[in-house]
Amino acid sequence: MDLVIWTLAMMLALVVGLFVLLVSGVIYTVFTDSVLPEGIQGPGKLRLIYGTQVAIGTLGNIAQNLGLGTQITFVRYLRSKVLRTKHKEDAGLVIQDVQFDGVPVRVYQPRSAAAGKRRGILFFHGGGWVFGSIDDYEHLCWYIAKETGSVVVSVEYRLAPEHRYPTQFEDCLNATLHFLKTAEDYGVDSSRIVVSGDSAGGNLTAAVCLRITAMEESSDLPALCAQVLIYPALQMVDFNLPSYQQNQYVPLLFRTRMVFFVLQYLNGDMSLGEDVLSGQHLPVELKNNYRKWIKADLIPSEFQVRGHKPNLVLTHDDDVYDLVKPSLEPTFSPLLASDAAIGRLPPAYILTCEFDVLRDDGLLFKKRLEDKGVPVSWYHVQDGFHGIISFFDNGYLTFPSGKQAVDNIVSFLKDI
Repeated sequence: MDLVIWTLAMMLALVVGLFVLLVSGVIYTVFTDSVLPEGIQGPGKLRLIYGTQVAIGTLGNIAQNLGLGTQITFVRYLRSKVLRTKHKEDAGLVIQDVQFDGVPVRVYQPRSAAAGKRRGILFFHGGGWVFGSIDDYEHLCWYIAKETGSVVVSVEYRLAPEHRYPTQFEDCLNATLHFLKTAEDYGVDSSRIVVSGDSAGGNLTAAVCLRITAMEESSDLPALCAQVLIYPALQMVDFNLPSYQQNQYVPLLFRTRMVFFVLQYLNGDMSLGEDVLSGQHLPVELKNNYRKWIKADLIPSEFQVRGHKPNLVLTHDDDVYDLVKPSLEPTFSPLLASDAAIGRLPPAYILTCEFDVLRDDGLLFKKRLEDKGVPVSWYHVQDGFHGIISFFDNGYLTFPSGKQAVDNIVSFLKDI
């Protein structure tokens, strides 16, 4: 009996010790690896969210080392349990899981009668093409459907590393084409269909719009009504733009983490990370060609007051260039689309956040669209960080600017 008690006591002490070690490590990481600039909203709450992500990542790494599965798989599971918020059942919506051309989607359809056909909204979730799901974004899609009276289709595209580019793009494209062709089955006006997404989903939104507008001239497809890009990732040419330098250590998306995500999406070769970060992944002549669209000088001066050091790299590695070459395709990096293709795009809504490495991708795309005469509605969250709309209605972890941003998106959609 004494041996059993002693064994249980030792096991409890081990568990407590490991817990203390985990918490200590998380606290140390949160306060040493991240920087919260003056003016960012809710720094205490943001540290708590980031700390939770660090803890989940650490547990995922432990699980992988114990042979319980990959870190990414374990992190996906824990994120779905810890970070996801789920809406309460609501009699006002019919919510169903179906497939659009083999792609799983969740359709949010208002029950109430409408005077005419409704608008339709496709939503592509964020998560760096690696994380995220229709479950994670259920509350947001539910809210948009309720507030706008629209039919919302949330797309469950396949993820990296199990699936690489262009799988995610093709899933979103196929789901969109299916919805355009079957909109009337859902009481939707096919001329009022919007494509939308946040972060990686914003990338997929722009890519899908580029492909569909290119198809319209040779098909009977209805034109897309608008595109909604929420802090989108739009290029893999330059990771030294002002926003990347200013916000490289700001949660919830570090500069190095963004490179991890784009490489996971592209080919999974993490050995390319340093070359991509330093700008040695592309020939100088090619980068100079892209400077007409991607350079700090094209970003308004008010976004450079926190500093920026030009990155002058005059060398590149041919082997690295060969491996990253697919990232130059417009369906991977929409900012690299031709002027003609940009000019055909539908009106855009672009949301950017000041404390976000992806801020300048959005600003540069805004300029490209406006230069080609495409109408743009722009909303900038001055105290916002990457991912803030995911915390628009999360109890204690709600950020008022996230709620204001989501309601601004809703206002834009209502006018369509």
